[in-house]
Amino acid sequence: QVQLRESGGGLVQAGDSLRLSCTASGITSRIDLMGWYRRLPGRQRDMVATMRGDGGSDYDESVKGRFTISRDTVKNSWYLQMDRLKPEDTGVYYCGALYGEVYWGQGTQVTVSS
Repeated sequence: QVQLRESGGGLVQAGDSLRLSCTASGITSRIDLMGWYRRLPGRQRDMVATMRGDGGSDYDESVKGRFTISRDTVKNSWYLQMDRLKPEDTGVYYCGALYGEVYWGQGTQVTVSS
C-alpha cells in the first residue's frame, strides 16, 4: 500500500524559508510524477511544483524563482525548498504522486505572517 508522509510546515515570517519533505512508502518502481500542491484560503488545491520521472520540473508562476522542488530517488522522497516566503503563500501544502494512480499526503500547514 502506497502512503505519503509529509513534514516541515510551520509558522514563519515573511521573507523566511521553509523546507517541506515527503517520503513515499510502498514504492517498488519509478514514480511517474511527484509534486507539491497547496490549498490557499478560499481556493481549491492547486499545483505548486511538480517533477517528472525524467527529472524535469514545472512551477506555478507565483513561486518561480522562490521555490525549488528536488528529490532523492533512493529514499523515495521529494522536497520543496521555499525561500522568500510571502503571506499569500499561507495555506495547506500537500505532496502528491502519480504511481499508477494518484496518491496524496495528509497535508501540512504553512503560515507566513507579515
